[in-house]
Amino acid sequence: MRTLWMALCALARLWPGAQAGCAEAGRCCPGRDPACFARGWRLDRVYGTCFCDQACRLTGDCCFDYDRACPARPCFVGEWSSWSGCADQCKPTTRVRRRSVQQEPQNGGAPCPPLEERAGCLEYSTPQGQNCGHSYVPAFITTSAFNKERTRQATSPHWSTHTEDAGYCMEFKTESLTPHCALENRPLTRWMQYLREGYTVCVDCQPPAMNSVSLRCSGDGLDSDGNQTLHWQAIGNPRCQGTWKKVRRVDQCSCPAVHSFIFI
Repeated sequence: MRTLWMALCALARLWPGAQAGCAEAGRCCPGRDPACFARGWRLDRVYGTCFCDQACRLTGDCCFDYDRACPARPCFVGEWSSWSGCADQCKPTTRVRRRSVQQEPQNGGAPCPPLEERAGCLEYSTPQGQNCGHSYVPAFITTSAFNKERTRQATSPHWSTHTEDAGYCMEFKTESLTPHCALENRPLTRWMQYLREGYTVCVDCQPPAMNSVSLRCSGDGLDSDGNQTLHWQAIGNPRCQGTWKKVRRVDQCSCPAVHSFIFI
């Protein structure tokens, strides 16, 4: 069979116009276009009508030179924009960042990745600068990686622009959590998968989550005796929530990264 194919190719070179194809016909069409065809050898080694539209990849009837005439071009996107502010103040909500398409995919090239990402956030100050963190009983938490992104300077006017409190770390032993935490697979909420019952976790209390007057984070459980069941909720998925009990307060968190979180 291979010998016959080589013989046919040699014959085609001697037969003017026998190879033809997409390049000679000047055809290269997006999507499915039955009118986008030429004459020549097909990739499945059949001579006759061959196609130059993107759908020929699926049907297997592309012209032999389709790849050369219609090279695949992947999607290219720009850099992420900066994170927006929280969509609302004084309640768990979301922030967003976006990126734009710089080149659309062509001829079966790699599709565009997600152009928008959302993550949970919470601001403890009203537009008038009033602190509203005291109204939260459960602890709102997110991944410790968020600490690298948010500004260290709190929005409350009580905070000095030159000084910052050192903060503190609370250790908790998780008692229960909803199954929704394990189902999270979005890039910015995947950290919820590492929440486990019976594990000790570290939660960092740092400005701006820290109340400027009490120098504490809402829901830190500092006043509990260790037997009290406390509630927490993950920012970014309100259905991911559970309970834990206070273990101790320490100056610095020392849990593994996957079990390290921050009050927000």
